Amino acid sequence: MVELHRPVMEKEVTEHLVWCSAGVYVDATVGDGGHAEAILNRLAPGGRLIGLDWDREALTRAEKRLNRFGSRVILIHDSYTNLEEVLTNLKIVAVEGILIDLGASTLQLMDPNRGFSYHQEGDLDMRMDRRSSLTAREVINCYPEEQLAEIFYRFGEERWSKKIAALIVREREQGKPIDDSKALAELVKLAIPARFRRHGGHPSRKVFQALRLTVNRELDNISTFMPQSLKMLSPGGRIVVIAYHSLEDRLVKNFLRENAGRCSCPLHLPCVCGQKGKLKIITGKALKPLPTEIEENPRARSARIRVAEKLKPVD
Repeated sequence: MVELHRPVMEKEVTEHLVWCSAGVYVDATVGDGGHAEAILNRLAPGGRLIGLDWDREALTRAEKRLNRFGSRVILIHDSYTNLEEVLTNLKIVAVEGILIDLGASTLQLMDPNRGFSYHQEGDLDMRMDRRSSLTAREVINCYPEEQLAEIFYRFGEERWSKKIAALIVREREQGKPIDDSKALAELVKLAIPARFRRHGGHPSRKVFQALRLTVNRELDNISTFMPQSLKMLSPGGRIVVIAYHSLEDRLVKNFLRENAGRCSCPLHLPCVCGQKGKLKIITGKALKPLPTEIEENPRARSARIRVAEKLKPVD
């Protein structure tokens, strides 16, 4: 039996998200259903959950995990970038809470056929949604050197981006296409001087991260999703975002700040301070996992949670 993905910071997520036990909640990246199960366990019998995911395989696992909740759960194979359209089609005008977990699941990372892992041999794919056309293989084997270097530097914050890109292109020019994830990891390792490979995790981590963000357009998707989430929240509704990358977290933080204005009114009361804020930021600083969770689940180490509440409009 395959072990299901362990939800990150489950207690923090549910405590901040669920404020109305009979409400409708959205898990915009339902994955294997870990967070969704925790949310449903906290809801009253009248509470419901809408789960979205662009990974059909993960959605299948979630269906099995959440089967006992029956009609209280609706699972949809779609991207979180289509949140407003999905809810409109379900004739849902507003929801009480929205969760989005921006990380890849352990099972996705472990599956060699998905190409996310630099530890295993496998097809260099990295698509979250198999219906998408762009793969990591195409990026690595077709993009020009300058564009590869920019991707590695911008999305992976990789200091050796130019050297890595140059070595990849040199390999291509010798008639050696790079189709395997382990082969790419070894190539990246060769491009980084030995003394800089001793610290900071696997030397290929940043390049693989940059490729995943590029293939799945994840930063663009966040920018598309956040305004929709604000629009679809009911007054008093909450959004909880889990990010693992500084670029993702920065986008979320900036959006929340821009829409909070300078409002300092008490929670659950209309904004009367004249600053026209749409959101109240609940977590001044991002929440981080406790050391005990990191010890039990090392994947949680880089997780950061931000929470905001939609303010009630001024009469």
